[in-house]
Amino acid sequence: MTDPTGGAPIVIAVDGGGSKTDAVALELDGTLVAAVRGTTSSPHLIGMAATARLVDELIERLLVETGPRPLASANIYLSGLDLPAEIAEFRAGIAGYAWADAIVDNDLFALLRAGTSESDAVAVVCGTGINCVGVRADGAVVRYASLGMTSGDWGGGWHLGEKALWHAARAVDGRGPATTLAAAIPEVYGLTGIPDVIEALHFERIANSELSRLAPAVLAASRAGDAVAQRLVDRQAEEIVILAATTLRRLELLGSEVPVVLGGGVIGSGDERLLAGVERGLAERAPLARITVVTSAPILGAALLALEAGGASADALDLAVSGLQDRQAAVVQ
Repeated sequence: MTDPTGGAPIVIAVDGGGSKTDAVALELDGTLVAAVRGTTSSPHLIGMAATARLVDELIERLLVETGPRPLASANIYLSGLDLPAEIAEFRAGIAGYAWADAIVDNDLFALLRAGTSESDAVAVVCGTGINCVGVRADGAVVRYASLGMTSGDWGGGWHLGEKALWHAARAVDGRGPATTLAAAIPEVYGLTGIPDVIEALHFERIANSELSRLAPAVLAASRAGDAVAQRLVDRQAEEIVILAATTLRRLELLGSEVPVVLGGGVIGSGDERLLAGVERGLAERAPLARITVVTSAPILGAALLALEAGGASADALDLAVSGLQDRQAAVVQ
């Protein structure tokens, strides 16, 4: 993948999740030369054609900033590319773009690389949705469809929001136990009560995808002692453990010291009850697993994968880590 014009070669990396999409351009020595951000690129939320357009727009913005450069590698990792058919559909949609021969896969691979370079590893993301991937040194890969309840999944910010609203609705009309979520949920949307939230969702004044905004309220209610919210948090921890331990078993790695990389907005909140539940569960079901919580943006992993694909050195990878972490710190401030 080259362009005969321009200056020093670059690599491009894209990481897209349920809430935002990051794209960066780096020189092969690890220097960060351009970075842009867009909205969600998940085809489950915006459709595959819109996903392809958004990624192309971000890459074009990078190329405007870098000027004409030879392109050594382009690596694109997106939430919602869970099935081989979805990856194939995305590839068909980008066929006319200059970067069409990019490496394309699910965003879990970016999270995995952000947390470890080991060849035996598992990653679980719990953000807007929940998903898991596992890899083994001989090339074996375990992955999941990640299509919600249809494919056996439980959890993630959207699902936590849906379950929280379910409990709050039953608390309000008397079918279920009292919960502070009945007051906390309307506040998230600037409404006065649960009936207003239900009506707004029904008439699509609130998009169904906006249920993910309730996850922080669930965690806050749990920390404040709400029993309903605590049960939801405990159930979420259990599902993270189930995904990681099942993947290790399927890879025949339960008896090995393997990193389990955890990331995504729900995990990244640092909620003590959630993380303690994950630690206890893995200690019981996969005692040799080593938990690594990734707080760096997953674009870091995507960038490292792109640099490695472009043939960058170990020193270049170190420089890229430093530059991207500095950028993230500046954005947070």
